Amino acid sequence: MNSRPRIGVVINPVSGAGAHHDAGRSRAELARKVLTELGCVADVRVTERAGHARELARAMIDNGASRVIAWGGDGTINETGTTLLAAGVPLGIVPAGSGNGLATDLGLLTEPEEAFARAVRAEPKWIDAGEVNGRFFLNLVGIGFDALVARTFHELAAGRRGALPYVTIGLRAILTYRAQRYRLVLDGAPPLDTTALLVVFANARQYGSGAIIAPRARVDDGRLDAVIVDDRSLVKHLWRVRHLFRGTADRAEGAITQTVERALIESEAPMAIHADGEPIAPATHAEVRVIPGAIRVVY
Repeated sequence: MNSRPRIGVVINPVSGAGAHHDAGRSRAELARKVLTELGCVADVRVTERAGHARELARAMIDNGASRVIAWGGDGTINETGTTLLAAGVPLGIVPAGSGNGLATDLGLLTEPEEAFARAVRAEPKWIDAGEVNGRFFLNLVGIGFDALVARTFHELAAGRRGALPYVTIGLRAILTYRAQRYRLVLDGAPPLDTTALLVVFANARQYGSGAIIAPRARVDDGRLDAVIVDDRSLVKHLWRVRHLFRGTADRAEGAITQTVERALIESEAPMAIHADGEPIAPATHAEVRVIPGAIRVVY
């Protein structure tokens, strides 16, 4: 009987600013080499399209993987990790995204060989997940301006990603974006009617690349941190950006923050929504909830 652990690896070949046309093959070769040296049976697959990571992760679970490692950005981690929710199989992470929001918040290593070693050897810990309109997320869900930026960024071709394009898209969008009117019900409290630049429900603290939107968020507290940023003049919007990179977004002028277990958001016009940086269908009605202790993650 083979006693070596079977480890699945889902690789996104276009994740990150440094991805190149041959990244999938070179990453797969490195993953097999490192896992073999660690005494594992490696089941390594490379994604070919959106949603493919879910299919690959499911196949790895069916083939007896004791852990599944996602090598990519927040989108790849989302697809892989949310597939593992019901299976009880731990998620490992090798960060290779443009922002690496969840991975950075968990203190994960970015050097692939070191990241693989930790993903294989370290003990997994339970963290929370969230759900918005039937779509699961591990890092955060955003509504409004940041969802528009995420959608535009998502449409960029491989090789043009990274922190700089994300910032550039955001600066261009802020010049023309029109804030939307929302009605929010947070944990059953009386409705809050507000015109907001964005509404975020964060499981972890940051978008990535050092932009911390929810400084007090914790991935294992059984709550989501709601962050509501109201509408201001262009100059004030730009001035408030500094708080993201100081870790003080909860103290920015016009920001409301509180922890929640459930929330309902409604708007007359369809809302732009993203989950872990991946756009989801616009809707006039969004239901958000936390799922405490939903998944084991190695960090």
